[in-house]
Amino acid sequence: MDDQAYVRTRRQLRGIAESFIAGPQHRAAGTIRLVVRPDGFTGVSIPVAVRGSELVWGDASAPLTGTVGALAAATDLDVGPPEGVYEIVDPLSSDTVVDVDAEAAELVHRSLYAGGFALASVLPAGHPVLWPEHFDVAVTEDEVNYGVSPGDDFHPLPYAYVGPWTSRIGVFWNAPFGAFQALDPAHDVDRLAADVTDFFDRGRAEL
Repeated sequence: MDDQAYVRTRRQLRGIAESFIAGPQHRAAGTIRLVVRPDGFTGVSIPVAVRGSELVWGDASAPLTGTVGALAAATDLDVGPPEGVYEIVDPLSSDTVVDVDAEAAELVHRSLYAGGFALASVLPAGHPVLWPEHFDVAVTEDEVNYGVSPGDDFHPLPYAYVGPWTSRIGVFWNAPFGAFQALDPAHDVDRLAADVTDFFDRGRAEL
């Protein structure tokens, strides 16, 4: 898989999550929280989801292709980012041509779902949330953020992180926000979940 295709797909999926799910949901129900699924992600209060490389709303669906404006026109959604919740940094414009690579989308979904599974295993009292702002699935416990990102400006491919609110010093703490571990794209969802679980356990021990 081409890294550029992955980054483009990951960024577009984040934009879809923000404008087609989190924004409409916030205007309708006052929350931006999303939930990861094995094949994608969905809103918690409105029946809108990404499944594979399709947008699904109610009983209708459409492939994630063409312009954002055309996709928005095909839905009955109040499309746009959630205003006033966080700084909107990279919104999808109406003339953005959506070009979601199916293989790249599968890796995004697999990584996020494995992260959600690991979070539920290591922190059973927490409730993993997919946050649209950074497009990561995360839980916070005792002023420490635990999560999995499908990639960002810090690291373009999927990674797990442990981010204490108070900085730590030591070999384990290898990132400006705490610690991170790159995930192997070749691993299946079970292996990824095990990798992330081990990393979170090490982080808790280091803390």
